[in-house]
Amino acid sequence: MVRRRHKGTNKSSSARRRVVDLYSGIGGLGLGAARAGFELALSVDKDPILAKTHSVNFPASPHLEGDVSRLTGAELLEAANLKEGELSGVIGGSPCQGFSRIGRRNQADERNQLFIHFFRLVSELRPSFYLIENVQGILDAQNEAVVSRALSLIPEDYVVLEPFELNASDFGAATNRKRIFFFGYIADKCGGLSQVDFENAKWKEKSNVGEALTGLPRKIKKEWYKDDKGWRRLSVRMNGSFGEKFYGHIPEGVGDPETIEKLVEKDLVSGCIFTDHTSEVEKRFSTVVQGKSDLVSRMPRLKKSGLCPTLRAGTGSDKGSYMALRPIHFSEPRVITPREAARLQGFPDWFRFHKTKWHAFRGIGNSVSPFVAEAIFKVIFAKLKPVEMKEVTNGNREKTGTYNP
Repeated sequence: MVRRRHKGTNKSSSARRRVVDLYSGIGGLGLGAARAGFELALSVDKDPILAKTHSVNFPASPHLEGDVSRLTGAELLEAANLKEGELSGVIGGSPCQGFSRIGRRNQADERNQLFIHFFRLVSELRPSFYLIENVQGILDAQNEAVVSRALSLIPEDYVVLEPFELNASDFGAATNRKRIFFFGYIADKCGGLSQVDFENAKWKEKSNVGEALTGLPRKIKKEWYKDDKGWRRLSVRMNGSFGEKFYGHIPEGVGDPETIEKLVEKDLVSGCIFTDHTSEVEKRFSTVVQGKSDLVSRMPRLKKSGLCPTLRAGTGSDKGSYMALRPIHFSEPRVITPREAARLQGFPDWFRFHKTKWHAFRGIGNSVSPFVAEAIFKVIFAKLKPVEMKEVTNGNREKTGTYNP
């Protein structure tokens, strides 16, 4: 059984560019798509915590909480209230744990098969384009069979680009996060695209840790140990393109209204939550040089003028609930807060995260940087032909309740 949430409103029939987001997590990829002009027709994730966070930030989109491997293309179209031929794109970031070079690199990890199921659904849905992201290790020799099997499912009329690597730091994010992207499109539905087009979308401006954390409190007080105490006022706002990405550019139907209102009217942001360290740990953290790691915890200390190492997600309860290492603040003897992690990853200040540090960091670490996603989807949007939507009644748009595939 898959629970369906839908808080959306009806829009009139028109030429539109709509995407389905598989393995959506909290929505880093979906946010980039929305900022580029796409409409999120449906998101799918089996993790109830991540799915709930997604629904808070995308209140106008329908959400399916379920296993992608058990869904069919026809079921996804029904859940998205779309007909055949109306879907512009299928996007997603399938689980990477079995492919990661810093993990167990387990070829038998059942989650590896979810990469294949993405392409199975592409073959069934036949969108104008597809885009899927994963870690660099997916291209290692030991994963060749999985990748080959997945790509063999792509219909013959798709133009298939070679997998390409992009680093979030080249798109304005203050993190060294390299990821592999697989992209293809139907030639008569999209203008010619190549890897060069995505390379040319890189920002001329570069960011760093100090700039990304501008305005956030450095001294995190012990009283701020719960989510409701973690709302803090910005001391200053950034100007220019970075400021716009963090404070504005809110697509229609995206964002939690309360969180947006607090930011716009009071300069308040959430997630500035205290982590309790012993005096011994604080003393040890204070001696770690920027850019080096603590010898005991192995936590890296951020370099103010540098980039954040790739933020890791940790695991959910089904895999033992292991917390990933969190970086130490560049000037304070503490690990970073969820809001600081969000800034480094490229999430705007109006994006709302789970109330616990554990799930907030897990959601952020699992996400594609919205900065990267937006740049990619702007390239695609400019070349993509819009899809003519058939008239749909308001009653159909407002379906709620239980969805049984």
